[in-house]
Amino acid sequence: MNIKDQVISIIADQAFLAPSDVTMNSTLESLGIDSMGIVESIFAIEETFDVSVPFNANQPDTSVGSNFSDTIDRLAKATAISAMAKIAMQR
Repeated sequence: MNIKDQVISIIADQAFLAPSDVTMNSTLESLGIDSMGIVESIFAIEETFDVSVPFNANQPDTSVGSNFSDTIDRLAKATAISAMAKIAMQR
């Protein structure tokens, strides 16, 4: 499962939905996630990936992509760098 799918899965869990019901264009509000659910989603993402999610990722009327795309991008880059470092260490 890639990072974007993991984030969507976390958000789906908070909304009591199947991950297939959540898209990057869904708003947190349209998914029925209230302010406490947003905070819990952010904490779950931070705990899962051991990162800090920017505080501006808590806008219920904006899309999942808008709220979490920076975090997903940072995680993808960190994962790629980690993979390259492992390959380099094996040589």
